[in-house]
Amino acid sequence: MSDDPIREWILSEGKATQIIRISPVGGGCINRANRYDTDAGSFFVKTNRSIGPSMFEGEALGLNAMYETKSIRVPKPFKVGSLPTGGSYIIMEFIEFGASRGDQSVLGRKLAEMHKAGKTEKGFGFDVDNTIGSTPQINTWSSDWIQFYGEHRLGFQLKLAQDQYGDRTIYEKGQRLVKSMGPLFDDVVTEPCLLHGDLWSGNISADKNGEPIILDPACYYGHNEAEFGMSWCAGFGGSFYDAYFKVMPKQPGFEKRTDLYLLYHYLNHYNLFGSGYRSSAMSIIDDYLRILKA
Repeated sequence: MSDDPIREWILSEGKATQIIRISPVGGGCINRANRYDTDAGSFFVKTNRSIGPSMFEGEALGLNAMYETKSIRVPKPFKVGSLPTGGSYIIMEFIEFGASRGDQSVLGRKLAEMHKAGKTEKGFGFDVDNTIGSTPQINTWSSDWIQFYGEHRLGFQLKLAQDQYGDRTIYEKGQRLVKSMGPLFDDVVTEPCLLHGDLWSGNISADKNGEPIILDPACYYGHNEAEFGMSWCAGFGGSFYDAYFKVMPKQPGFEKRTDLYLLYHYLNHYNLFGSGYRSSAMSIIDDYLRILKA
């Protein structure tokens, strides 16, 4: 292995003959990020000194899948590999961000176009497991959305909370919800759509032309409404949803399921960041148990 596989790739497959400048890019809390300016343009490089390449491989597969829908702009991934001193890296296209966050209605329309274009015959899941933040996200294929979401999304997080905090209350009540949530999907067609999976304001930007960009995905094929699970920190407004639903029409009971999709991310925040998020997760579970009389 080269002493510097990043430099080696940029100077061969990256078509550069010289690296002019390497400068740090802020914003991430899990990985280090740098911009490599070269005579063949700029590259964006993320490194993580403590884990192998599987996390970045999952990210690259997700970025590629979104890129191939030819809908919303995402950075194209070029190369994932291991660092000689331990850890891993990903090299991708560098996109210059604009001054604004872009037009919400354009974001809504382009996201819906991605959901519409990104289809699979394999069912719900993804070709690899990946991460949501730094929590493992299990993407074993399933033909049944309610089973997939109950087991690999809510069930996984509930078990984590029990294992990590000894929280039997949230585990047991949450499992009651998982077993009884079927009626929330009455008259709904759930088909596998390619989801970004972690769509909050920190993962949404715009390029210099104001075109929306989404990055740092936790991709899988799921029910399109699950994409709005991070809406509590995404700032989606009315124009976003209006534009989205023009392309992907709203289904019966949409409002009844909103909190079910928020719950996954509240549970994940509880597991990642501690008890400050427990009450939000618990109140969603209690509300549903009351509504569903479970």
